Amino acid sequence: MLTANEVLGTYFLETRCQLLEIGAMLDRLDRAGDAASDPVAGEQLAKIYRSLTLLAERDTTADRAERLLNLFSDLD
Repeated sequence: MLTANEVLGTYFLETRCQLLEIGAMLDRLDRAGDAASDPVAGEQLAKIYRSLTLLAERDTTADRAERLLNLFSDLD
């Protein structure tokens, strides 16, 4: 098992890259127009923002990945 410092050292750059990708996708979405006008796209966007809120919680349990999977499980 890795220490907290080892986890950060190992995964920081990859995580930073993924977060930049999310920011870039949201920027593209904003430039493209109002996705919320389409019911399916609006629900997808709402789930993306709920997932970001879930990830931003500092005082939470260590089951974020499971909670994200549950959040997105009905996106078919």
